[in-house]
Amino acid sequence: MIMETQLFKLTICIDVEVPFHDVDAMNVAWHGHYVKYFELARCALLRRFDYDYPQMQASGYLWPIVECSLKYVRPARYSQRLRVEATLVEYENRIKIAYLIRDAASGERLTKGHTTQVAVDADSGELQFVSPAVVFAKLERACLC
Repeated sequence: MIMETQLFKLTICIDVEVPFHDVDAMNVAWHGHYVKYFELARCALLRRFDYDYPQMQASGYLWPIVECSLKYVRPARYSQRLRVEATLVEYENRIKIAYLIRDAASGERLTKGHTTQVAVDADSGELQFVSPAVVFAKLERACLC
């Protein structure tokens, strides 16, 4: 039973190095760039089950982010290597992804958060209260559920 529960959560990790243009006058990554790091990991996660933004659009649905939450624990600094983890935690009625940013060398937690996306019919603009069948099909093909 534990194995089944683990299959419902897909996690992917990417590494990011904080570039000079991401730091502020205090030599720490400006708070808004963490959202960019989340997005890099989110795209990698969506590609993992073949439903990145081009595939979303091709399927007839747009997936705007309707919620984004961040909790800053410790600052990231110039040239620091980060490990950004993205985990798909909900997909039946929306796509909710949890994130964890750690120092790549020490594993120290720096930031955590989540994003929530909802499906919108690309033609009518109508909000979908249940994720479209294409999401379930893509996840099934990726052997996730």
